[in-house]
Amino acid sequence: MIAPLFLVGLAACGGGGDPPRGTDAARARMVADQLAGRGIADPRVLQAMRAVPRHEFVPPAQKIEAYEDWPLPIGHGQTISQPYIVALMTELAAVQPGDRVLEVGTGSGYQAAVLAEMGAEVYGIEIVEPLATRARETLRRLGYDRVQVRHGDGYRGWPEAAPFAAIVVTAAPPSVPPALVEQLAPGGRLVIPVGRIDQELKLMVKTPSGLETRNVVPVRFVPMVGGP
Repeated sequence: MIAPLFLVGLAACGGGGDPPRGTDAARARMVADQLAGRGIADPRVLQAMRAVPRHEFVPPAQKIEAYEDWPLPIGHGQTISQPYIVALMTELAAVQPGDRVLEVGTGSGYQAAVLAEMGAEVYGIEIVEPLATRARETLRRLGYDRVQVRHGDGYRGWPEAAPFAAIVVTAAPPSVPPALVEQLAPGGRLVIPVGRIDQELKLMVKTPSGLETRNVVPVRFVPMVGGP
């Protein structure tokens, strides 16, 4: 069976207008139909996705589409990933309360908020400074005090906050940045899309004998920028 290609990093054609009416009901439908209905099984992930108001993380013109299962543009050539892929990456990260988690490519801050709802202490890096500023303001306004966001190059990680129980990368490098592997704690999980055109979402677990890698699903994220 060929796995579907999830277009998580391509800008969707946006509509306009006000936030969808009944956002709580819209989120509940999103979780039931798009997530649980497609195999997301961790009840903590489903609850986190039900709790985070995705419409607060998208531009005003996109709010009416906030609970549809596609990516949306957030400016500066970047996107907020579709809800399914956010849930999938969160489930793969297997975050536990109190875990220290690095998120590379914070964008709007939505994935960081979901990780915080899981009880993680989140360190988010965003290379586009206006997005980093906006994400920091949005997360603070919504009360996500367990998230720190800084403007920087995700290829280098956040060494002074390492080691991390999980690292979630929401942009695709051509190969896995060595600094991110180094900053994983023993047993830590790296969830990362890798590739230029043909990208694969990978789960990498740091074991005493090296990295155990599993290819999860073909994806298409925006390219990761920065690096050596």
